[in-house]
Amino acid sequence: MSEESREFSGVAAEAVPEDLDVENSLRPRNLREFIGQPRVREQLELVLEGARRRGDPPDHILLSGPPGLGKTSLSMIVAAEMGASIRLTSGPALERAGDLAAMLSNLLPGDVLFIDEIHRIARPAEEMLYLAMEDFRVDVVVGKGPGATSIPLDIAPFTLVGATTRAGALTGPLRDRFGFTAHMEFYEPHELERVLTRAATILDVDLKADGAEEIAGRSRGTPRIANRLLRRVRDFAEVRADGTVNRAVARDALAVYDVDELGLDRLDRAVLGALVRTFGGGPVGVSTLAVAVGEEPGTVEEVCEPYLVRAGMLARTPRGRVATPAAWAHLGLRPPEESTGPQGLF
Repeated sequence: MSEESREFSGVAAEAVPEDLDVENSLRPRNLREFIGQPRVREQLELVLEGARRRGDPPDHILLSGPPGLGKTSLSMIVAAEMGASIRLTSGPALERAGDLAAMLSNLLPGDVLFIDEIHRIARPAEEMLYLAMEDFRVDVVVGKGPGATSIPLDIAPFTLVGATTRAGALTGPLRDRFGFTAHMEFYEPHELERVLTRAATILDVDLKADGAEEIAGRSRGTPRIANRLLRRVRDFAEVRADGTVNRAVARDALAVYDVDELGLDRLDRAVLGALVRTFGGGPVGVSTLAVAVGEEPGTVEEVCEPYLVRAGMLARTPRGRVATPAAWAHLGLRPPEESTGPQGLF
């Protein structure tokens, strides 16, 4: 399945460019408006309040977790709570140390610098970031060869907020320079219902409680997906119903968009189907599985597998991927006897 078809289905957790303006309008503006992540909110509130009382910028903050859980929103909230400006960039955009030096030199005292996917920052820029985070200074190299000189450049005290979907991919020296690290967890359905209710108010959608419950249950524990599904259900309700989103309308709409009752889309079901029907439930390597569904291994491993594992339908073992009894049941099939016990998973 192509990226375009995943985006159309509404369950890709990555941000879709054409939806960014709508997503920005739905972002919470402060910690009080932020729904979910109670532990992270409490910890972050203490960090920010302590910094306000001292009159200093907060410690550097690292936010980790799957995409779509609110890491970018929290970075904007940090700036808003501190009354500061925020500069946004991403790890892949910082290919050279000079790119980062130019950005850092333009920061004002107390500014927040947000680097999304910080684990993908280039090594030269990362090494410059070490000194900037600790001493608020960068060394700019002028010239080449034996005549090159290093000129120290002081920068304004700032707060770096880094976001990553792969905390284990960060180097130790970079990870250790963050004063506060928070891991974002998937949302519970009742939390997503609150997210949907708030979004429906902003978008002027007539969303009933049972409609919110239905959409929340299919949103894979991710607010970004919940908001995206709400917009697609709204379209269905306006075109093929009376504009009201209740349980029946939500079910009919999500059936059109190939999102089943557990939030699985066509690619998820294709992966499970290949694993069960083609490979007898596994074990099978991720590269072989990706070829069977016509996708890149990285897409299967990073987009599909996290939720399938969390849903208890797929197990990662040293010998490869294995379908659990829940996967067979979801596809309406009966697992062979040898795959129903613990020996089928290892």
